[in-house]
Amino acid sequence: MEETMYTETLRIDLKEDEYWWGGAVQDGTFMPFGSQNYSRDLFGDAAYNQAAPLLLSNKGRLVWSEEPYRFSFDGRELVIEGKKAIMKVEEGGSTLRDAYRFASQKYFPPTGSSPDLQFFTVPQYNTWMEMSYHPTQDKVIAYAEAILSHGLPPGILMIDDNWHEDYGTFKFHAGRFPDPKAMVNRLHELGFHVLLWVCPFFSPDGEVYRDLKERGYLLKNADGKPVVREWWNGFSAVLDGTNAEAVSWFAGELDQLVETYGIDGFKLDAGDPQYYNLEDISFRPATPNEQSEAWARLGLRYAFNEYRACWKLAGQPLVQRLSDKNHSWGKDGLGSLIPNGLAQGLVGYAFNCPDMVGGGQYGDLIRPDFKVDAELFVRYAQCSALFPMMQFSTAPWRVLDEAHLNLCIEAARLHCRMGAEIAALARHAAKTGEPIMRHMAYVFPEGGFEQVTDQFMLGDDVLAAPVLQKGATTRTVVFPPGTWYGDDGTRVTGPCEIEVEAPLSRLPWYRRQERTSN
Repeated sequence: MEETMYTETLRIDLKEDEYWWGGAVQDGTFMPFGSQNYSRDLFGDAAYNQAAPLLLSNKGRLVWSEEPYRFSFDGRELVIEGKKAIMKVEEGGSTLRDAYRFASQKYFPPTGSSPDLQFFTVPQYNTWMEMSYHPTQDKVIAYAEAILSHGLPPGILMIDDNWHEDYGTFKFHAGRFPDPKAMVNRLHELGFHVLLWVCPFFSPDGEVYRDLKERGYLLKNADGKPVVREWWNGFSAVLDGTNAEAVSWFAGELDQLVETYGIDGFKLDAGDPQYYNLEDISFRPATPNEQSEAWARLGLRYAFNEYRACWKLAGQPLVQRLSDKNHSWGKDGLGSLIPNGLAQGLVGYAFNCPDMVGGGQYGDLIRPDFKVDAELFVRYAQCSALFPMMQFSTAPWRVLDEAHLNLCIEAARLHCRMGAEIAALARHAAKTGEPIMRHMAYVFPEGGFEQVTDQFMLGDDVLAAPVLQKGATTRTVVFPPGTWYGDDGTRVTGPCEIEVEAPLSRLPWYRRQERTSN
């Protein structure tokens, strides 16, 4: 379409040993860019995860545009194509950290606020993989009680899809949830905070739909009729995020759930740019990306929130989970967690969470040949343990034997033991915008670590090196300069690269000896 055609082109010659990060989080497995050809168009496509119009270089350079653009790496050149005037590449300093700090302060400054600190100190539990589209009051309570009885700590419990009547009808289904207030009270007594799944879609044949149609709160076609769009759960009308009255109505429905039942917050799903079209008629003209941004802004009302899709809004106090992963060792599963988690931080989404332990892809459950790989499940939990957050969904006690279950419980307990430290990093992120989970090249710019994507830093002083290969009982760890003390009591003096013992019972991680200031 003519309206989406890019009209300006910016060509940037890459410097020697220059690497880049940014764009779509889902592309983290291809980062850093620069060593091979790659392209991404950010208009109307966030790859079902977070995205931002930001590119950062390990040489301190950056590209930012308020509008989405197409970028490609071709040989030793970065090509940016945009619809409006594009900023020239800017010099933010000489390192990746310099570029990030410059971009953060100039284009998405931190607010000083974070999501509720509980997100960083205790695990999250989601009903999706246990109940999928069939949650009930009894099942939810039984799930919460089982979490505790099997030795896992209480945390944040998310009741996922289909707790309600029709989509867009914010009432508990009376047959499945006969007394939601009593359920929420019981979950609170057990030590859980409770979130509900919601989305911007409305079943197009109900009372709420008819009401919102009359009010003009739904996106319309050119003929003035509400859009009915296909998404993963069928066909629905879509909230117009540019209409302040529509957003206020939606927020009022959520607030009523908080006031009536004691709900603590919401998992705000969908809202991907892919579910909006440029032809949609809205209250205010908006691109698909802007509609996605409007949906994400709704979560700022709640200290307990979670998103999987987001455009811009870096630096804001929003929980950003990685997209649903397969139960797999590959780049569609466990192998994607670290590179995509690093990408989240480098585009400004500091408050990040991996996907559900073991994978959150519903398609796995309905495959007739699906079997749980107990070793993978444990390594998934270990990889998640030192992320800023971790989330369970598939009940480990149901699919694992006692030995493997205990290893998952230990990973959760490690996350809790590190909770105060992670929460302090979250407070730091709220003030400075800096990622909590950091790339090796971000912390150690002179180390040549740009292509190390299977280990990460938690803050500046904790190095996490999870095992990501099936059957592996050792792994190579790249150590930066300094003295590093391991979880196993070992001491390593860097810089060096050594193979360490990593039986299934071990998540290798190291703490840098306290640095002295001059």
